[in-house]
Amino acid sequence: MGIVNVTPDSFSDGGKFFDPQAAVDHGLQLVRDGAGILDVGGESTRPYSAPVPVQDELARVMPVIEKLVASTDVPISIDTSKSIVAREAVAAGAEIINDVTGLEGDPEMLSVAKEAQAGICAMHMQGTPQTMQDAPIYEDVLEDIFRYLQARRDALLTAGIDRERICLDPGIGFGKTHAHNLQLLQSSDRFHQLGCPVLVGHSRKGFIAHLLDDRECERMSGTVGAALGLATQGIQIIRVHDVAELNRALILFQQTFPDGKLSR
Repeated sequence: MGIVNVTPDSFSDGGKFFDPQAAVDHGLQLVRDGAGILDVGGESTRPYSAPVPVQDELARVMPVIEKLVASTDVPISIDTSKSIVAREAVAAGAEIINDVTGLEGDPEMLSVAKEAQAGICAMHMQGTPQTMQDAPIYEDVLEDIFRYLQARRDALLTAGIDRERICLDPGIGFGKTHAHNLQLLQSSDRFHQLGCPVLVGHSRKGFIAHLLDDRECERMSGTVGAALGLATQGIQIIRVHDVAELNRALILFQQTFPDGKLSR
């Protein structure tokens, strides 16, 4: 899943693709680089980011989605927690709704998701972007998030959304310490027990610089390294900024480890 941030303030590439045509060109380059999904977002969810009014978010993402839908057959995902944005994006041809609130942030999102017959990515987040990194605490981070995603899966099923359309995301960096993030990455295969594809979005996040003990590192190589660890666990969707680098690494990974597993 290639990231197309149409924002001025995303933590890694804010402002680089804020111009709609720049965002479209970037998305099409990600397709050439090997992206199987393009995830378009118009609201930053970095720690302490401010919410964006719905009309501003629509103005950012809709021209990009419309042009991408007309230019590529790769499925488009709308990264939003607002039901109005999700409805408009799907009407324009987006096929997936990717909601960092697990479809809990907007009471209308469940009905929009059901009506749209779109794919759904439901993520775990402790708190909100404005509070999530203040002091995240869990009894057992892996089990707590497993139970949350299980409950969200069941809520989606109860709402009439087919299991085949549901994807679950443990939410790396969303209300987690560096230690929490590492534990989730090490045990992401636990979420396969929920019977839905698993999405992990760890790209360029701060825990990489922490683990490498280098606050100034570029984080791309660390992103690829962690992604290969996820590949050994059979994670189906990896959301990244650096699609070309990851795609090449995965090609070599598959050639070198055709059974998808590293010896331990």
